[in-house]
Amino acid sequence: MYQLWILLLCVEGVVAFLLLVEIGPLRELLIKFLDLLKTGTGSVIVLTVAGFMFMIFGSNVMSIINIRNKGSRLGSTSPMDQVLYRTHWLDASYLGFILVLVFIIDRVHCYLKELIELRNNVGSSTDEVENLWKKNRQFKDREDKTSKEMKLLQDEISTLSESLKKLKLECQGKDQKIETAEAHVTALQKQSAELLLEYDRLLEENQNLQSQGLGHRS
Repeated sequence: MYQLWILLLCVEGVVAFLLLVEIGPLRELLIKFLDLLKTGTGSVIVLTVAGFMFMIFGSNVMSIINIRNKGSRLGSTSPMDQVLYRTHWLDASYLGFILVLVFIIDRVHCYLKELIELRNNVGSSTDEVENLWKKNRQFKDREDKTSKEMKLLQDEISTLSESLKKLKLECQGKDQKIETAEAHVTALQKQSAELLLEYDRLLEENQNLQSQGLGHRS
């Protein structure tokens, strides 16, 4: 029996060591194996074995207590009771160490799984942060481009507004010239009308004079 307890202790020690120290892919394989043990029929078998060992541990503890009580009542302990006391004490010690190592392995396994999940979440979050930084840089580049384009458009608008002002001034000058030309034309038209009236009057006077001259000759 002691050889079985020692073998279990060695196996549990190796498992705990492989869980605590990362040696190649052994930790991942061991975690997957423990996951299989905790699912389905494996969990039932493990719980059954652990419960059986706990019952043996409890019976050994009870035997140790009974032997001590018997010795305290009798005042002395027989050699057979001493041998049984040592045997039960040794069995209880082995079983206690085995159960403690089982609990430690279970806790380390749970913590390692949580750590792996946290690392995966951290990796995904770092990827998301990098993507956000890339998008932020793209937005900044677009913003710089749009700001440059806006500056160019503002420069074009300012130049167009200046040229528009110049065109307005030129149009105003041309309108003034047109108005002065129209006024000059109207003045010339009035002057020509007056000259035509004067010409007609002179023609009438000339005809009158000619008719008077012919009358004197006759």
